[in-house]
Amino acid sequence: MAYKEIRYTAADKVACITLNRPDRLNAWTPRMSLEVRDALHTAAGDDDVCVIILTGAGRGFCAGADMRELSDASDQGLAALNGTEDAEAAVAILSGIQTEAALDPANRYAARSDFRKRYSYLQSIPKPIIAAINGPAAGLGLIMTLYCDIRFASEKAKFTTAFARRGLIAEHGISWMLPRTVGMANALDLLFSARLIDAREALGMGLVNRVLPEATFMDQVMAYATDMATMVSPRSLGIMKKQVYDAQFQTLAEATELADQQLVRSLESKDFKEGVAHFLEKRAPKFTGR
Repeated sequence: MAYKEIRYTAADKVACITLNRPDRLNAWTPRMSLEVRDALHTAAGDDDVCVIILTGAGRGFCAGADMRELSDASDQGLAALNGTEDAEAAVAILSGIQTEAALDPANRYAARSDFRKRYSYLQSIPKPIIAAINGPAAGLGLIMTLYCDIRFASEKAKFTTAFARRGLIAEHGISWMLPRTVGMANALDLLFSARLIDAREALGMGLVNRVLPEATFMDQVMAYATDMATMVSPRSLGIMKKQVYDAQFQTLAEATELADQQLVRSLESKDFKEGVAHFLEKRAPKFTGR
C-alpha cells in the first residue's frame, strides 16, 4: 500500500509509524486507519524489526476522528479514500462495521476474538508497540494510545476522552481498556467529565508510563526502543505480550499452566541459549527470535 497519511520508517530494529496530517493535528480518517493497520502488519512481518513506535507529526498526536473526512467518505464512498487498494476493508470502515475478516482474513497471529476487533488488533501484533504521545491525544487518538503496550508522553501532551461533550458514548472498547489502565474511579472521571488533563496528571493516574522533556522527547523514546530491540529476546517479547493480554481472560491457574508450557519451550529455544551465553561471556546479545 502506498502511504499518504502516515510515514513508515525502519532502522536499527525499530519501526516508526508517524501519523502524518499535521495540519489537522493528525485527525483520524478511514484511510489513515487502513494505512496504520498495513504498516503494523508490515512491521510485524519484518524479521529485522523488534519494536514499533506509533507517534504523530507536528505538534499533535491525534485529535480524534476527523468528522469532516468521515462525512466526505460517507457521501462519496470509496473515492474519498484516495485510491486505497483494500476495497473490502474500506467498505467495512465506511459502513462502520470492521469485521475480523476485514482486519486479518488469515488470523495470522492466532489471536483470540477480543484482539481482532477494529482497534484491539494492535494487541495481537506480536511485537511491543510504544505510543510516543508528542501532543494532544483526544477521543479516538486517546483510544489508540490505550491499545499500545507502553505510553510515553511529552511534557506538552494533553488528553481527553471528549465523547460525552459530543453526545457520544464510550467508543471502541475504551470502557474495557480505560478502567484496566487507570482504575474505575479515574476512568469514570475521564469519561463522564471529558475534561482535558495534562501529562503530569496522566502520569499520576497511570495513563502513561513516563513524561519526557519536549526537547529530547523522540530521542529518549528511540533510545528506549533501541535498547529493547537489541538487548531483549524478540521471542520472549512476543510470547510475553500474548501471555499478558490473554491472561485478562484467564484464571490464575490457567495462566500459570500456560506459562509452565511456554517455559519448557523457552528452555529449548536458541534465544535462551544465547541469553545464557552472552551473560557468561560478558558481551552484547545476538538474539534471533528463535
